[in-house]
Amino acid sequence: MSSKNFSLCFLLFLNFIFFSPIQTYSQLSSSKFKVVLDAGHGGKDSGNTGNDYLEKDIALSIVLQVGEELKKYDDIEVIYTRTKDVFIPLHKRADIANKAKADLFVSVHCNGVANSSPYGTETFVLGLHRNKDNLEVAMKENAVIKFEEDYEVKYDGFDPESPESYIIFSLTQEEFLDQSILLADFVQKEFTNTLKRKNRGVKQAGFLVLRETYMPSVLVETGFLTNKKEGAYLNSKSGQDKLADAIIDGINNYKNTINVSNIEAELEEYKVSTEAVVEDFDDVIFKVQLAASSKKIDPSPENFKKLSPLSRNLENDLYKYYFGETNNYIEAQNLKDKAKAQGYTSAFIVAFNKEAKKISIKEALKTKADE
Repeated sequence: MSSKNFSLCFLLFLNFIFFSPIQTYSQLSSSKFKVVLDAGHGGKDSGNTGNDYLEKDIALSIVLQVGEELKKYDDIEVIYTRTKDVFIPLHKRADIANKAKADLFVSVHCNGVANSSPYGTETFVLGLHRNKDNLEVAMKENAVIKFEEDYEVKYDGFDPESPESYIIFSLTQEEFLDQSILLADFVQKEFTNTLKRKNRGVKQAGFLVLRETYMPSVLVETGFLTNKKEGAYLNSKSGQDKLADAIIDGINNYKNTINVSNIEAELEEYKVSTEAVVEDFDDVIFKVQLAASSKKIDPSPENFKKLSPLSRNLENDLYKYYFGETNNYIEAQNLKDKAKAQGYTSAFIVAFNKEAKKISIKEALKTKADE
């Protein structure tokens, strides 16, 4: 076989291995990206009833609309924690997501406080509360466990009304914290930039329903029912339609960012050939992100399942832990697969420019297209 024919066959082989539909972010071997949609409250738990609106009904309406639209995508599978007005304990909502080995968990709620002035959207990820307001929101949402029998036993003595319970809150979502923040940020940007809703930010707080899940998870507060104007917006079909669209776009933006199976579309967009991707990138370094944590951990192989080389970087109060370093995108895919084989199922590729600034994969590919 001539060297030219061998090179062509080799490139076709790489294209099959690395760009086939089975190479997705899904925690299963299936090509489906699984999204669990959780409508907050339900049944005997009405949730927030500001201005006589029912949070449980509004949350369900938004979730069902999100699900119906996401089902139209061939590569997305939608799973609901509830599709009607029934009470589902918090731990069972998480069980549904865990048993499905879902890629995302999105819980939808409406906010409410004694003061009728506050308004705007905020999206939460799991963590220790940073201020009194975050704690109050978590306490309000966690109070639902009192509708459950033997909740003290089920939640290891957790008291939703005791601040002390939150001090020792177990942060089991450390491995998925960075992805959760990424999703929350995409959702908030849609609310703010597209819908022009007031942005109350991405926040951390101790939500039980998020603590029990084992995948990137967020809790979305779509607005305040206790605010007369915003409550009417949330209760309207128009408002619910727009909020649902924003959540859909946030989920899709997240999925498209971390799902490398979309690389073919990116290559087409920037007119980059498969052969060019096999070549080294002159001004781009690729690494594989293993985890993000508020804890400072020594980046040694002993702490990361014998993977090496490792690096650590502090970004926005979170320590990011990276595996490998290469100028070659195909090699980066190999590194990602190696990390996943070692149990880092949420590992994904990140890119840095020559100034060591993190850039998107699309920006990285564009550097090759511009050559």
